[in-house]
Amino acid sequence: MIVVTGGAGFIGSNLVRALNARGRGDVVVVDDLRDGHKFVNLVACEIADYFDRDQFLERLETGAIVRPEAIFHQGACAVTTEWDGRYMLENNYRYSVRLFEYCVANDVPLIYASSAAVYGASKTFKEDDRTAERPLNVYGYSKLLFDQYVRRHAARARAQVAGLRYFNVYGPGEAHKGSMASVAFHLRGQVVERGEARLFEGSGGYAAGEQRRDFVYVGDVANVNVWLLDHPDVSGIFNVGTGASASFNDVARAIIAGLKKGTIHYIPFPPALAASYQSFTQADISALRAAGYGAPFNDVRAGIASYLEALGSSP
Repeated sequence: MIVVTGGAGFIGSNLVRALNARGRGDVVVVDDLRDGHKFVNLVACEIADYFDRDQFLERLETGAIVRPEAIFHQGACAVTTEWDGRYMLENNYRYSVRLFEYCVANDVPLIYASSAAVYGASKTFKEDDRTAERPLNVYGYSKLLFDQYVRRHAARARAQVAGLRYFNVYGPGEAHKGSMASVAFHLRGQVVERGEARLFEGSGGYAAGEQRRDFVYVGDVANVNVWLLDHPDVSGIFNVGTGASASFNDVARAIIAGLKKGTIHYIPFPPALAASYQSFTQADISALRAAGYGAPFNDVRAGIASYLEALGSSP
């Protein structure tokens, strides 16, 4: 039995489908479905059981749930504009610590979601460069805090512990995220509805639409997770991105080309975002490659094409 927390969410549901594709139907999904819109992500999935996030942890710690083969911990509050630090740390940090301690005590592999948000405004994105870890929001700090906890206590773990710092993930299954959905999701919606993709004017020393991020397709992210399941000897904290940045203009052009319509329109950069906006990200994936992961990553053109194909004619 494999557990996927956040399994009804964006990355989690794609991971469940990747496990299903390998013939694994013994997947237990853990999530918080107070936002019931996420159920649609599970409709096409084969799962063995479902637990609410709070019920699961209590049952796991008391032994009411059989020891899992592995836990993929994808669940978190990923709202980067949430400033309730008490909530964020309880939800993202303390829950993760309890899962980690269970896994250490019971020799269960733990593969968990960290985030490139730990780097904030840094210009370098390397896992072993502690000076590069400069989160700009409490979400990023909650992820960094758990990474730091893992670093301090990983030596106690006899089973695998792997943290994945996701960069800008996009792909099917993110509609429920609203304003936190990817740039690709929002630009595609704008072109479909209004015929134009709206991008910010210049900021952070970048020309209009030339702010750059490492955009990574969710299918590639799921593949990295599944690869780690196959390689239980690999532990550590790893960046997960393509290793190359692309501009917002690149994303918009790929969407316009795929939909065969649309133009780009530039709008003023919101002053309120100036202090917490990442104008550039690019994953250093040398650690992941050195660990043995050799599969290629989709570039923006290929990833957007796959995304549009998955969405089909849906609005």
